[in-house]
Amino acid sequence: MYRTVPSLPLAPSVKVKLINAGFQVASDLIDMRPLQLCKEAGISQEEAVEVLQMLRDDAQPLQQRAPSASLTALELLQQERTLGSVVSFCSGLDEALGGGVPVGKTTEICGAPGVGKTQLCIQLAVDVQIPVCFGGLGGKALYVDTEGSFLVQRVADVAEAAVQHCTLLAEDTEQKQALEEFTVEKILSHLFLVRCHDYVELLAEVYLLPDFLSQHPEVRLIVIDSIAFPFRHDFEDLSQRTRLLNGLAQQLIQIATQHSAAVVLTNQMTTRVSSGQSKLVPALGESWGHAATQRLILHWDGLRRLASLYKSPSQMESTIQYQITVQGFRDAPDEPRHADSSSVSSASGNYSKRPRMEDLSGV
Repeated sequence: MYRTVPSLPLAPSVKVKLINAGFQVASDLIDMRPLQLCKEAGISQEEAVEVLQMLRDDAQPLQQRAPSASLTALELLQQERTLGSVVSFCSGLDEALGGGVPVGKTTEICGAPGVGKTQLCIQLAVDVQIPVCFGGLGGKALYVDTEGSFLVQRVADVAEAAVQHCTLLAEDTEQKQALEEFTVEKILSHLFLVRCHDYVELLAEVYLLPDFLSQHPEVRLIVIDSIAFPFRHDFEDLSQRTRLLNGLAQQLIQIATQHSAAVVLTNQMTTRVSSGQSKLVPALGESWGHAATQRLILHWDGLRRLASLYKSPSQMESTIQYQITVQGFRDAPDEPRHADSSSVSSASGNYSKRPRMEDLSGV
């Protein structure tokens, strides 16, 4: 990091403030925190986060170049297979995703309010903790809440259902011993929660994620619910928003790959008018549509809830039906189920809302 501050790809006004504050080379900045840099250089929090993100992105390829070049395609394939997936307890969705939400990749879940995005995220945050002997990952989860929609009681309900399911499956000594640590209290204690109130706090949190994951290597799932909410307000400069989102997407991909974690992002829907007709599409624009490795759209068809795999590098586009029950995210009653650990019997009763927005089957 011997690059000089004047040579950095930053706005001239920012570079002048950094130099006046005594920062001459990039190495003077790389170890600083956003708030610390903001105070010492006299720049805004947004500018501080952008400077530090740029420095980390600039340094990362140099750190990773040697190990990346030594991998063959076969070794990379074997590595991806050993990472595993986070099951959803909805066998139809897990089958469509190729076994569940993949570790080491980013997955975007889009949908209208009330369709079940947060419910699916909570389900995944519980399921990632299922012991390895039951076919799970035995990991922990980090949940970044930007909308204030996280409900701990709902997590407790889903966790209790998962524990009950594994209890019914337990056969050998190893599984019975694993259940001693797989309790509702343990599940809640292994789910880290962060509340971000605006995009500056979200960017700062993502910037600090590598340090947090180094201290907590058991974290195998990172949820940001939602990525859209903080970026849909207070942005007069849309080019700045696009630049920040692109940097955020690249950093999340690096985090997923380097820390062997599944990154799940929820996104809202917005109305697009074309040729006099309007339809709902994922928010944040077309450029953001390429950010995640795969995109899942949850939508309504009358009273039915449908999940459509809209984008995936390895799976075919498909649509499955699901329901939200007291126990969590489950197969719809008329959907086929597989008798394995990736599926749970559905409960009677619907923890859901009636559709309030137009049908998204045409998205």
